[in-house]
Amino acid sequence: MVFRKLARPLLASAFITRGIDALQHPGSRIPAAQKFSESVAEPLGVPGDPELLVRVNGAVMAGAGTLLALGKFPRLAGAALAVSLVPATFFEHRFWEESDPEAKAAEKKQFFGNLGLLGGVLLASLDTAGNPGLVWRTKNAAHIASLESQLAAKNAVSAVSDKLPF
Repeated sequence: MVFRKLARPLLASAFITRGIDALQHPGSRIPAAQKFSESVAEPLGVPGDPELLVRVNGAVMAGAGTLLALGKFPRLAGAALAVSLVPATFFEHRFWEESDPEAKAAEKKQFFGNLGLLGGVLLASLDTAGNPGLVWRTKNAAHIASLESQLAAKNAVSAVSDKLPF
């Protein structure tokens, strides 16, 4: 419990600051958003204005980061952060396209740092805070229903067998 109350805001802080920065200063991210728009957004019919895409992604990061930090809807917030981080990472930090060794190293560091953050938000999106997950609850409910139906069948046989003449 204490671990989650500390870990979630720590993880969320990176997204909140990045999101606010993207909302206030989208300019440096627009070339990456243009690449995203051309290769992904336009074929899917998503509005392709790169500045709008940067600001929407920033709003998602700031909003979902805040929810995660506050412990409100942490699984949904973690999933939203993961979805927003993947294209941002892939299109902003393309270290494999860099020819300058220093720029390549810097982009590689950012890329793998974002992968680490992705791992964190994926864990947050799956964390049930000690409660059973949906799969377990579904299997458990099916098991209980099976036991109850077997018991009901036995009770029905007992009730009817006493009344039958044979």
